[in-house]
Amino acid sequence: MGEVLTPGNVIVAAIVLAALFAGGRRALRGIAGTSSCCGDREGASRVRRVTVADTDEASYAYRMDLPIGGMTCESCAKRVADALNGVAGTWATVDLAKGMAHVRSKDPIDEGAYEAAVKAAGYHVQKL
Repeated sequence: MGEVLTPGNVIVAAIVLAALFAGGRRALRGIAGTSSCCGDREGASRVRRVTVADTDEASYAYRMDLPIGGMTCESCAKRVADALNGVAGTWATVDLAKGMAHVRSKDPIDEGAYEAAVKAAGYHVQKL
């Protein structure tokens, strides 16, 4: 005998289809590299990708290491690096395994500016 199409069945089917659609979109964004495993971070502003043109160590007179908290994957590390590289005159690289950002600057270090950039990206500078 055939199933009876009831309002309850229609609602359940709609919920299941919506969940499959949302999950499929998230999976496709992950495969395409446009989403990280950690998704949107609470309070984080959008971080644009930054390509540092000058990667000659000799160009940077000032250096410091910043311990970064809240990173869980390489996408997190890239977001932190992009946030730091958005500060003028900066070239930063991030080591996820060590939880450390190596910051090089052409101008005297403004730790407050770096902390603000990291915070805006949804992470935090840890105090040692």
